Amino acid sequence: MTAAATRCDVLGLYRRIFRIARTWQSLSGLSDDTLKEKQYIITEAKTLFRKNKNLTDVKAIKLCILECHARIEMGLHYRIPYPRPVHLPPMGLADKKGRKFKMQERLRKTAKPMYLQSHEET
Repeated sequence: MTAAATRCDVLGLYRRIFRIARTWQSLSGLSDDTLKEKQYIITEAKTLFRKNKNLTDVKAIKLCILECHARIEMGLHYRIPYPRPVHLPPMGLADKKGRKFKMQERLRKTAKPMYLQSHEET
């Protein structure tokens, strides 16, 4: 994939996200919810694209493009713009020391789905 092709893909995704935001309707149908969700889509896109604007590694750029496609398709399918949560137990099963804790931490890191790679854990 050449730099020009990658640039076109990224710009195309950016435009597609803003087109989606412009025509977005919330599931509830309430205008307040629709405005909040539209604003979230725009803010999230700007934040993530600015965060990744200096990437030069082709693999990293491809992963970001795949994540963007996944989030767009999931948002359109479920009509929810927010990222879907990862369902893992919240560290309540293992002590803060020992092998179980380390194994649970490793599981949490590897279980992060494609559509949440750019999201920081809260």
